[in-house]
Amino acid sequence: MTAFDQQHAPQPGRPAGPPDPPASAVPGTAAPGTAASATAAGEPVDPHLLQQLADVHGVGTSFQGWDGLPHSVAEETLIKVLSALGVKAHTNQQIQDALVEAELAPWRRMLPPAVVIQQGEPAQVPVHVRDAATASVTVRLEGDGGSREAVQQDVRVQPREVDGVSVGRATFALPQDLPLGWHTLHAESEGATASATLVVTPAKLDTARELEKRRGWGLATQLYSVRSKRSWGIGDFADLADLAALSGARGADYILVNPLHAAEPVPPVQPSPYSPSTRRFFNPLYIRIESVPELAYLRPRKRAALEKLHEEVAGLNKDGGRLDRNSVYAAKLQALELLYHTRRSPARQAAFEEFCRASGRGLDDFALWSAIREDVAPDDPLWTDPDFALGTPQAEALRQKLADRIGFHRWLQWICDEQLESAQQAALRSGMRLGVVHDLAVGVDHSSADAWTLRDVLTPASSVGAPPDMYNQQGQDWGQPPWHPARLAEAGYAPFRNMLATVLRHAGGIRVDHILGLFRLWWIPRGNKPGDGAYVRYDHEALIGILALEAQRAGAVVIGEDLGTFEPWVRDYLAARGIMGTSILWFEYDGDSPLAPEKYRTQALASVNTHDLPPTAGYLAGDHVALRSSLGLLERSEAEERAEHNASLDKMFALLRERGYLPEGGSAAGPGGYGGATEEQAIEALHLLLAQTPSVLLGVALVDAVGERRVQNQPGTTEALYPNWQVPLGGPDGKPVLLDDLPANARFNALLAAVEEALRRND
Repeated sequence: MTAFDQQHAPQPGRPAGPPDPPASAVPGTAAPGTAASATAAGEPVDPHLLQQLADVHGVGTSFQGWDGLPHSVAEETLIKVLSALGVKAHTNQQIQDALVEAELAPWRRMLPPAVVIQQGEPAQVPVHVRDAATASVTVRLEGDGGSREAVQQDVRVQPREVDGVSVGRATFALPQDLPLGWHTLHAESEGATASATLVVTPAKLDTARELEKRRGWGLATQLYSVRSKRSWGIGDFADLADLAALSGARGADYILVNPLHAAEPVPPVQPSPYSPSTRRFFNPLYIRIESVPELAYLRPRKRAALEKLHEEVAGLNKDGGRLDRNSVYAAKLQALELLYHTRRSPARQAAFEEFCRASGRGLDDFALWSAIREDVAPDDPLWTDPDFALGTPQAEALRQKLADRIGFHRWLQWICDEQLESAQQAALRSGMRLGVVHDLAVGVDHSSADAWTLRDVLTPASSVGAPPDMYNQQGQDWGQPPWHPARLAEAGYAPFRNMLATVLRHAGGIRVDHILGLFRLWWIPRGNKPGDGAYVRYDHEALIGILALEAQRAGAVVIGEDLGTFEPWVRDYLAARGIMGTSILWFEYDGDSPLAPEKYRTQALASVNTHDLPPTAGYLAGDHVALRSSLGLLERSEAEERAEHNASLDKMFALLRERGYLPEGGSAAGPGGYGGATEEQAIEALHLLLAQTPSVLLGVALVDAVGERRVQNQPGTTEALYPNWQVPLGGPDGKPVLLDDLPANARFNALLAAVEEALRRND
């Protein structure tokens, strides 16, 4: 769970259940029955027509607030959201015209923009042609798989007059034995033709089947924080390989890392891995310089220069206070420049060229953005100037001018790909069944590479966020442009597919942050306050289906971070499609009591905590209460907050004692605050409790295994208040814990051994 989702989860230390009553009306919303908006001409907009148009385009006209009551979306907000979707609704005439257009739009095209179906399920496709004309539909299978004919059905639909032409609808049944994959529909009628993407997805992702027979566990970590003596001040891909091998040898089946998406191409870089420049490509900050083969062929003078760069930042490994991404990245980029200009062997050059060919235009465009962004500020007008959009003469001229820099950024992605492949191979060789599990962020910044290269399928006039709730009564604006639902379909879902395929290329799984966003997202129109937004629906059948398809092809499991506000049927739907959920110990309640372990979901990753909470040692001690108090984030006294926190811990420790994981007696508020146990015993007991759940995956945070107390991310703060995403891995004393220290770390070995033994005993 990220800072973006924290406001949705049950508050740590408070029982789940009905939220507190509202302190005031939800800001920026109009109560049901309020006067309609006035148009520019002074005529009031008909609220019923406006709501009808909003419904047609998947825009929610109301939502359930944190107070449990329905709240109407302000009509001005609906008009802005519709405008962001490309639908004019400022006057009643515009609304009526838009309703007519929405009804006729499907009739104006021979085929739908894209068709996504489940394998083995009956599916039909509407084909619009001149009334009484004959038509044929062929399915051209992916690759050289040949073609199949669709069969027209005896379905009578009344023809419609469209732009002066009588148009009929023919209905074709698709073959039910189509293979999984990305195919093409081809329709023909009286010499006119049309094509559309056809995606056949698994009815249910089956990659977690083996986990149902034998449950698994793994480590969760923020890779940048995990350093070794060989690191350049930041954890890297080689450190990932070593940590995977180390934990795999102790029985772990996976290692879950933070999003490794690319950030800015040059310093300064965004610390948060959840605010990337692209979700498709990777961050060269994680490259291990010494693992690049060309290093062996550097001439002595360049080799000495590279070693000097390493010496300048190697000392940062000893800094236990704060990571210095910018210094590390600056040094690595200089070293990587030296390696890039070293002649590659014919085999290496061929491999690089094949990677570029397979990655296609997406890599070329990202590299172009990176090359331009080296010298152009993120707020420069160039990025929104239509004359500099991809494909324009100006953009293509830059592509020619910056050819060498583009080549460098393409090469960086190739090196990332090679080192990720090595990390996954190391994980599997160690005995892991899954290996590396990647994290997929919710979105990208407005000034990002994706915002420029994918502008045709994103909506820059809006931002993704969250409505008001008990944690933030003003709502939240995450500053990320959402997918445009219709344009994404028009693109045949290729941008979504390409992103998933790249992330899953060398992975055993993927955690989808805020997976509820594949069902609906809270859109905030430009200029509005965060609470003044509306939910926009997405074709979840298509998006979840494509996610399942790409995971199936990669042999990877999918874990949905499904914490937060969601409609009751969503979790059931995800489970039916083979998508696992997420269960956090502190958020799982049955009324006002901690949920009994046997009541946990089977298809889920269960863990004690999340990176938006302090490590368990800090949480048990109430460090987060003191931190939030010092930062002015509490709405009541620190004493009241701590008393409630201790009361919740007492309930958890009572459950632990009841199940025999802690000795009788003791209180969370007593000496040590660990229910009469030592800190290590309490942390181990919490993990042993989770081992009693039926959940197929158990997560162990690396910070818990080494006794770290500091939180990686404190929601509601800026970098000026707290070093979010910049805390290196440390022990109870705050001193750095390096990978090299782990084999002899008694605490690390004891917790991992206890979890492995408990799971095997309970299987």
